[in-house]
Amino acid sequence: MKLPFRYHSDLWLLVWLLLATPVFATIDAYEFQNPAQEQRFRALTAELRCPKCQNQNIADSNAPLSQDLRQRVYEMIQAGRSDQEIKEFMITRYGDFITYRPPFKPATWILWLGPVAFLFLAALGVGLWLRQRGRQAAPELSDAERRRLTELLTSREDRL
Repeated sequence: MKLPFRYHSDLWLLVWLLLATPVFATIDAYEFQNPAQEQRFRALTAELRCPKCQNQNIADSNAPLSQDLRQRVYEMIQAGRSDQEIKEFMITRYGDFITYRPPFKPATWILWLGPVAFLFLAALGVGLWLRQRGRQAAPELSDAERRRLTELLTSREDRL
């Protein structure tokens, strides 16, 4: 039985899509000696920022640099290094930016104190604006405006 041309081309399209999908998939397979090492690996790779992607951790990034860093973290865990030693190595090599929680030191004061200073200045600005607004005197009404206001108020009272 000969299939109509339409079904034949759809079948080839499906075959090409199924064959092309695995080409883009990359899987990092790491074998650990125990579940504690695997947990440490997951925690460290989630805590370290990709220097190239800037807002992704190395666990979620597909950048080649992140793949290298994951491999390096794995090797250091297998070598028996502590979490602190691994973080210090990464900070020495890539700077404080690689951690989502940089240490509190003069070079990072702006990161830690900047948001607090901004909130303080914003609150100060709002406070000064409200204080100045409260000091402004109500505008004086002219004699014509006072008469008109009195007429409106008395006519309203008459209607009620």
